[in-house]
This record gives sequence, C-alpha cells and structure tokens, in this order.
Amino acid sequence: MTHVEPLLPPARGPLSAAVLDRLTETGPPPHPARVADATAYGDDLQLALYLCYELHYRGFAGVRPECEWDPELLRSRAALEHRFLSALRADTRVHDGVTDALADLLVEPVDGTGVTHFLRDEGELWQLREYAMQRSLYHLKEADPHAWVLPRLWGRAKAAMAAVEFDEYGGGRPDRVHARLFADLMTDLGLDTSYGRYLPAASAEVLASVNLMSLFGLHRSLRGALVGHFAAVEVTSSPGSRRLAEAMRRTGAGPAAEHFYDEHVEADAVHEQVVRYDVIGGLLEEEPRLASDVAFGIDATGHVEDRLAARLLTDWHAGRSSLHTPEKHLAPHMS
Repeated sequence: MTHVEPLLPPARGPLSAAVLDRLTETGPPPHPARVADATAYGDDLQLALYLCYELHYRGFAGVRPECEWDPELLRSRAALEHRFLSALRADTRVHDGVTDALADLLVEPVDGTGVTHFLRDEGELWQLREYAMQRSLYHLKEADPHAWVLPRLWGRAKAAMAAVEFDEYGGGRPDRVHARLFADLMTDLGLDTSYGRYLPAASAEVLASVNLMSLFGLHRSLRGALVGHFAAVEVTSSPGSRRLAEAMRRTGAGPAAEHFYDEHVEADAVHEQVVRYDVIGGLLEEEPRLASDVAFGIDATGHVEDRLAARLLTDWHAGRSSLHTPEKHLAPHMS
C-alpha cells in the first residue's frame, strides 16, 4: 500500500481543466459563473469537485500544500458545491422523518436486484476487480470523510461516533485498519494499491458518492446530513458485505478479498446499532431541529448509490466496462 501523493488525473471538461490549471499554477480556477449550467452529476463537475476536496486529504504530487486554502480555488469550490447540493436537494425524495427513512433501509427485499446481488449471483472476476477499482477512491481512505464530523458533535453522539471510528481505524492495530484491509483485498485481485491510482478510471457516479461524504463532512451546517449518510452506510453495509464476501469466495478472489467483507459483516452489524441509537439519538437529543437534515443525508446517500448501481449494472449487463478509462488504457503508475 503506497503512501506517496497520487498523480493528477486528466481533465474531463473545462471545469476540471481549470481546476487542474490552478493546481499546477498555469491558469486561473473556473469562474463561479461558469459552474451554474454544468451538469451536476457529470464527469466534469464531479472531477473538479473531487480535485478540490482531495486537497484536504492526501493532496497530489507536485501540488503545493498551500493550495488547500487558496481563496480563489475555494470560491470556485463553493460554486461547484452549490450546484451539486442544489441538485441533490431537488432530486432526492426525502422521508418525512428519520424513523421512516431508517425503517426503509432496514427492510431487505426478498428478491434483491442491486449490485451486490448481481456480484454474488453471477458476477465475474473482472467485474469484481472493476468494483474494487471504483470503490478504492473511498475505501483507501475509509472513515476519513466521517472523521470531520467529530468536532461538530458532543456528548453521547460524539462518544459513540468516536467509538465506531476507532473500530474503522483498526482499534489501535495498524494491520486491522480498514483501509489496510482493502489494500490487501486489492492485492488479491491483482490491483495496484497506490492511493488514488484509479481516479482516472472512476465513473462520475462513484466520484459523486465520495464527494457526497466530503461535502457533508467539511461543512458544519451539514453535520446532520453527514450523520444520516453514515447511518445509511452502516445499516446497509452488513447484508451487502455478506453478499460480496460470497461473491469473492465463489470466484476464488482470495483470502484477503473474502476477509475484508467478512470483517464488515460482523463489525457493521454492531456499528448499525450504535449509530442508530447513540449517534443519531444523541445528536437529536441535543439538536432535534436537525432531524430533517439527518433524513436528507440518509436519502441523498440512497440517491447517489442508486445512480451508481444503475451505471454499473447497465454496463455489466451489456458486457462492457463500467470504468471511465478502461484499465488497459490507464497511464503507467510512477511513484
């Protein structure tokens, strides 16, 4: 698992090209006025936003750390965020309350047709590799976007959230950090474990799913939405992970590939209870006015995940790659 800063990816349009120009100090960032008409879930806007957010994580090779707080770039980021968040609010069907939103997540359909069902029942090894490549954008920094919410909580909610995060970070054992376990999964699948290696391959839909976490995590005003997002992830993780573990076993992906998802079946079954009763319960006990934000976070997560599932399944059912840039066309990695 390589810890060097990732390389900058190719642009996917004028917005991401302008952000790249700013990061490489060859031009100005995109003017906020240029963002208003951009496709909210499209490759160009989502990559531009991802590039801005990644400055708060590992950054990029050859990009000055000071770019993280570049005022002009932050103005552009605010416009990108506004376009994305406005689309999410317009397009997401939000439940009337947190209880109803959670109740729908807790019901497993008898005949599921989602991505994990497909991979368990008929997925091929190349599709599992693509799934891992796409998900690596999050899993190689697993739990990091959620850590932003800790300073914005207190009392029962903070203590419970910190306890879950402690588990995500291996409970003090570096070999059990979930990002490390995912890198081991990637090794079993014959993939490069370098952080950010598969950013050029990631679809707009997976970029949106990761950007959603950073959007909610980096804004105190969206702390309720981040808690809702985290609850949605934890509630749905255990059954989905069980199916993915079965997919890894069926295809002979390898012991580390199986272990990553086996680990999440057990851990996230516990985390789900803690998040529902202590993180959400503690937050709403202190700030009941945030209930609608929590429900929005739950349902917006479902919205972006449904878009990703539709993209993956449409491509795979057609027998084609789901990647923006197929693996064989990726530039060689240079550390």
